[in-house]
Amino acid sequence: MSAPQSILPLEISHLVFESGETRLLHDIDVTLGAGRRTIILGPNGAGKSLLLRLCHGLLKPTSGEIIWRGAGTSRRVIRRQAMVFQRPVMLRRTAIGNITHTLKIRDIPRKERRERAEAALALAGLSHLANRPARLMSGGEQQRLALARAWVTEPEVLFLDEPTASLDPAATRAVESLVEGFHAAGTKIIMATHDLGQARRLADEIVFLHKGRLMEFAPADAFFDTPQTDEASAFVKGELLW
Repeated sequence: MSAPQSILPLEISHLVFESGETRLLHDIDVTLGAGRRTIILGPNGAGKSLLLRLCHGLLKPTSGEIIWRGAGTSRRVIRRQAMVFQRPVMLRRTAIGNITHTLKIRDIPRKERRERAEAALALAGLSHLANRPARLMSGGEQQRLALARAWVTEPEVLFLDEPTASLDPAATRAVESLVEGFHAAGTKIIMATHDLGQARRLADEIVFLHKGRLMEFAPADAFFDTPQTDEASAFVKGELLW
């Protein structure tokens, strides 16, 4: 059986988003292809999470377009992407129940759900917590469960909205290890963070936002070594931007 056609590249064209009379994103233009880990970087309030939600289809732009150039149908796009939030919502089920429920709503046959869910938990290092209520797990465990729940759907594109922002260093390392594994397996990673160290560890390319504007889009090495704007230079130096 041949591999399914890619939904990538993702083209963001003249994207504008307004809330009331306030413009939160200003004319964003960028195209994201397969293979490279894309980190959306910027200070708090830059518009990173908002851009992810628009790309994932949770919000509609005020103007401009978000185009999956390889896509066929909108249903196909929806089924081939997933998103993990900074504070994931856990269902009132066990850890494994959270995953089997996700597979159920994806119309995966019952006989396959348990096997795939167990494999996802094993990947996340959570097999020993399979029957624990998900809402009683620690923050780091919940985030790994959210990643396993997303991974089990076999997304081509995985959006991550500051998934380690509230985690301690050990939990952060565990989450980053999972993200690296997904990337190595061929999943396109598009991740928002304000953490410079994390961006340096994970990024192949940087989308740098400031006050809702795209200031730079560059390979990670070039961005960190020779930022092209005053705003990016200040951010890389650790100076607070408002």
